[in-house]
Amino acid sequence: MNGGQDKRGPHATARGVPATPASELIGRLRRVLRPEDLDCACRETLDGALDRFDRLERRRQARGWLTSARDHKERIAALLSFLSELDSLTEAESDRSVFEEMALLFVEIASSAEAGAASLRAL
Repeated sequence: MNGGQDKRGPHATARGVPATPASELIGRLRRVLRPEDLDCACRETLDGALDRFDRLERRRQARGWLTSARDHKERIAALLSFLSELDSLTEAESDRSVFEEMALLFVEIASSAEAGAASLRAL
């Protein structure tokens, strides 16, 4: 027997998907809850329940990353509406601080875009 470990190894996951904190916890639970003398039907039921929980946890985490990316998209859209004031400015603008404010909007857009991209990559 394999000492109660999942045949894929202690931190491996189904279909080559990266381990999440929840899937690592499930791997540890699997090792503790699967003694060698567990009857086959009970072991299959336990494995099925742990696999379902792992899939649900991965979906929950993926929804969170997608929600985060959408939030960043909305933030960028709002910042772009403020940035549209740039069209009405000229180089002769007397209040030079407005250019710094516009520059900060670009920085915020870049920051939000980077965070949104990171959320999508995490998927």
